Amino acid sequence: MKTLIMLGSLNMFIAVALGAFGAHALKKRLSEDMMKVYQTGIQYHIAHALGLLLLGPISESVENSSLVIMAGYVLFAGIFLFSGSLYALSLSGVRKLGAITPLGGLAFLAGWIILMIAVA
Repeated sequence: MKTLIMLGSLNMFIAVALGAFGAHALKKRLSEDMMKVYQTGIQYHIAHALGLLLLGPISESVENSSLVIMAGYVLFAGIFLFSGSLYALSLSGVRKLGAITPLGGLAFLAGWIILMIAVA
């Protein structure tokens, strides 16, 4: 489905832009620990944006395409919650934002389980 490919493309753009921003503008402003937190957000953002890109063609080739689309939206929520909370934590230093991160991790896990069910 085009929506998943668009969502994946947009998220790849954002992840690359934020990665470049981190490498150039934040490297000297963030502590080493906060830079690692930021980079973890980038790593998971890219991995799951690539997943979104793959779900587009997959949704066209399986019977249960609505589940594949649902998996994509759950992965997108995971990007927002997991990577977004890590970006916010690293930039603000507010440690309580780290409590949101596991919710994003659960969304990633749920998205991949939904995909497994869709293609089974």
